Amino acid sequence: MSTRSPLLLGAALCGALLLSACANHLPQRSEHEERVERKLLDHSLQIEIGEPRVLELPQRRIRINEQKTFEVTEFEVTRRYDRYTPYQPWREIYEVPLGAVAVIAGVGANLANIVAFGNLPDSATKGWFSYGFAGLNPFMNVQSNGRSQQNLASIEEQQLDKRTEHSSLPWAERPVLVKAGRETLELTTDRNGILRLNLLDGPFADHDISRIGTLQLSVEDPQDNTRAEATLAVSRTLRGKLQEAHDLIYEDLEDDEVSQWVHRVKRLSDLGLEEEASELEQSLIELTRNDPELQQEFLQSLMKDAGRLAADPGAN
Repeated sequence: MSTRSPLLLGAALCGALLLSACANHLPQRSEHEERVERKLLDHSLQIEIGEPRVLELPQRRIRINEQKTFEVTEFEVTRRYDRYTPYQPWREIYEVPLGAVAVIAGVGANLANIVAFGNLPDSATKGWFSYGFAGLNPFMNVQSNGRSQQNLASIEEQQLDKRTEHSSLPWAERPVLVKAGRETLELTTDRNGILRLNLLDGPFADHDISRIGTLQLSVEDPQDNTRAEATLAVSRTLRGKLQEAHDLIYEDLEDDEVSQWVHRVKRLSDLGLEEEASELEQSLIELTRNDPELQQEFLQSLMKDAGRLAADPGAN
């Protein structure tokens, strides 16, 4: 029989043992965290058009809210990981001699423990043996937290709480469609969810709103198509004032005399449009700020001919 056969057989056996070398398992590690699930139960939009339901004045603040109801479930999640020290054959070069030293130290520690009546810690009596035998084993490395690896072993979830939550938030800076007759206009709410409707301003000023009896407002969330609608009537009396009020506010001011300015302000007030009269009054005060004499003439005429006391808010 050839002498090479036993050598080849021994090499193959050693190779197989090296390939089947075991990882040194470490204590399992756990992670804990809380997880919250929010399930949408109900979603609605609400348009508060205010009172009265019929517009008697050209301006109205309309509040729009978004309401949601959630089912909230809280879980405690525990993840457990199997930890181990992967096998690296070259480490046996120093682990085997160190393992022999550790076994000898373990023997000494156990003898000392007898003298100490068993008061030495397990790390001295058992820890040396654990390290030593792992080091002497050529197919296992000693435990090492520094180069350990881990695999997810299991996930456990435990329900902690289950409740219903309600939220009501403003429809902030979102579009609102206003249908006026055959025209559909798009307006935008402010950051507080307020739609500032003004029939004498914005897109309405470019349309003959005096013939429109109702305004239909609608909002929609494109994510789930939740929508809401509301209808606001425009009184016949207001419709009769809109065209005249529009001309009083927007026709050229700079070419008019002071008496015409006063007439415009007074006429708006007589029409019952006090807010618009005050806004025009302040616009004229601002217009004459760089001409103190003209401004003073306007303020005196306001007091004399319209009975209105006004002042420049920007004056010192």
